[in-house]
Amino acid sequence: MKTKLLFFGLVLCIGLSSCIPHKDLVYLQNREVALDSLATNNLTEIQKPYRIQINDILNIRVKALDQEKVSIYNPVGNENLNAESQERAYFDGFTVDVHGNIRIPVLGEINVLGYTTEEIQNILEQKLLKDQFKETANIFVTVKLAGLRYVTSGEVNSPGTQVLFQDRVNIFEAIANSGEITQTGNRKEVMIIRQYPQGQQIHKLDLTDINVMKSPYYYIQNNDMIYVKPLKQKSWGTGVTGTQTITTLITVMGLVTTSILLIDRL
Repeated sequence: MKTKLLFFGLVLCIGLSSCIPHKDLVYLQNREVALDSLATNNLTEIQKPYRIQINDILNIRVKALDQEKVSIYNPVGNENLNAESQERAYFDGFTVDVHGNIRIPVLGEINVLGYTTEEIQNILEQKLLKDQFKETANIFVTVKLAGLRYVTSGEVNSPGTQVLFQDRVNIFEAIANSGEITQTGNRKEVMIIRQYPQGQQIHKLDLTDINVMKSPYYYIQNNDMIYVKPLKQKSWGTGVTGTQTITTLITVMGLVTTSILLIDRL
């Protein structure tokens, strides 16, 4: 009788220790106050303006009262650029080369490395007015990233490269577009590998903490790599819930007991 109690006690302890706790699966937990009184108004979203880097693709449009005079600056087929034809961005956009330059018809090479899209708009407008047009032409320039491109890997249901045609995307939107984190993914240490002029840096986010919305890395940037590490429970292979774990252990124990009985009979 004591042996049976010891056996079931052992199975229960292993089952409780190897299943994934509920708190490790819930996003945006408030650890300071009750969950039914989240003070989300006090959470300030922090987002620094994105600065252009090498290999970024820019979508540039120039408008004027006489549209024919500025048609040379607008890529052919740009009007048909949409989320269903991402390859058009590659062929019709302006790619930032290894020196941080883009080549604009007539204007030549213009350095854009480290500038925001708003700053590039002002630079192009001033250069066009100085070299090509008068103020009466009413030049209007728009500069946008040709899609926000990022990569997800690890414990997500649809890893790979994603492109979203939005000005800003937070970490939850990025992960949702990658099929969400699997049940065995570590939501407490989501890694963002970000490219900077001086090289790559790794930042970590705890998605189970509501204060993640205050992080300067809450919004992803172009060319970010998002990696979700697996929980230890996955490597154990005993199951992600208590029921799965106990079922696995009982099966294993049953096989071990049967083998011992067969060996004794021999």
